[in-house]
Formats: sequence, structure tokens, C-alpha cells
Amino acid sequence: MKKILEVTDLCKTYVLNKRQNNVLRNVSFSVNEGEMVAIMGPSGSGKSTLLYTVSGMDRMTAGEVRFGGRDISKLTPNELAEVRLDEMGFIFQQMYMLKNLSVMDNILLPARQSKNNPMTSKEKLEYARELMHKMGIIEIADNDINEVSGGQLQRACICRSMINKPKVIFADEPTGALNRSSSDEVMDELCKINGEGTTIMLVTHDAKVAARCTRVFYIVDGHIQGEYNNSESDRHRRERGLNNWLLEMGW
Repeated sequence: MKKILEVTDLCKTYVLNKRQNNVLRNVSFSVNEGEMVAIMGPSGSGKSTLLYTVSGMDRMTAGEVRFGGRDISKLTPNELAEVRLDEMGFIFQQMYMLKNLSVMDNILLPARQSKNNPMTSKEKLEYARELMHKMGIIEIADNDINEVSGGQLQRACICRSMINKPKVIFADEPTGALNRSSSDEVMDELCKINGEGTTIMLVTHDAKVAARCTRVFYIVDGHIQGEYNNSESDRHRRERGLNNWLLEMGW
């Protein structure tokens, strides 16, 4: 399978009060097109920093991250911003949306900002409506963002992440602010998107969420300590197998 993401000896260091904090230390891994990968580990282990660094939201201190064959550390800020807008989608625990725009306009915003999206304005609107239909939220298209539930809003965030047809979706605790029912619904939608070919890399504290992924990385103190491959087709066996592995890893 073709690699979409190749990470080699990735390091990220912050300097606070003249002291170095090595958050990531010589991290190496790759992700194939069409995979769904979870990053787990204790609080403060470097999970979110890893996600932000490999997606270009944060600059690496050393190492190499190749996205679609390009070393993102060699890109200018404008080039990197274009890659993030056109080829990556982002979902966060906090559902950042502009309060002065409707749900539909929030979803359309990245498509309207993109210089490389070939769709016409009418096609962008039709595609946004198609995504909202798939997510079961078309009825809230004209609502303000404070008029919908958390689960609906997170599904709208998934639509926004998909509007420019990205190669990869990066998600940081996408179900962290949701109850179990809404969490399951959001993961159902992400699994459908992944099944249609979009690569997904997500950070989670939730073993039930991670069990839906094809691979799980376990990170401790900035190192990937282990990797788990989910080969079971039965969802409950997948959860049991992952939980047993996490216990072995010290979860």
C-alpha cells in the first residue's frame, strides 16, 4: 500500500524558563493510504503534540515528516497553509465554529477560502448538502451553532473537514466532549468516511474509540512504546483485545 505519511526521527522541544522540555524524541512511523490510526497514552505523553507536528500545525524541532511524498518542514508558511487547507481535514474536541455564521456557512468556509478547489460555488453548496445528508444533519443547515446539540455540531465539524476532499483527516479527541451515544454516532460516521478511502489519524483517551481503528500507537514520554494491529472483525473482540494490550502497556 502507498504511504501517505512518513515520519522519521521526529523531535519537538519547547524551552520554558530556559529549560528544555523534550516532548517528542526520535519518533518514527508511517501511515498507509486508507488506514485509520489512533494515538493513545497517558496525559502529557505527547499525543496531541505528535498530531499537531505531523500535520504541520506546529513546527518540528528536528526530523522529517513527509506528507504525500513532500517534506513539510521544507515548505514555506504559505505553502504549508495551502496543504493544510486543501489536503488535510481537522476535527477537534472543542468544536471551533464562527458564531456569526450558520452551520452550513461554517461548513462551506474552507471551500470558499481555497484557491485550489475546482468546484463552482453551486457545486460547493451541493457537496456541502450531500455531506450533511450523509451525516444526518441537513435539517440544521440554516441554524446558528448555539441552536444544535454537541453531537450534531461535531458531525458538522466532520462535514467541514471533508469539504475540500482531503487526503487525511487529523482528529484530536473528536469524541472527548460527547456522551457515549453521541460518541458512537460520530465514530460510526468517521468509520464510514474511512471505509470510503479517507485516511484518518486521531488522538483519543477512549479505548472504545481506538478499537474502531486499524492500528493503535501507544506513546509514553514522547516515545512510541508499542503498536497494536486490530485484525479482528468482531467489534467486541476488538475492544477486548485492545484493552488487554493496553493493560500490558501500563494503561
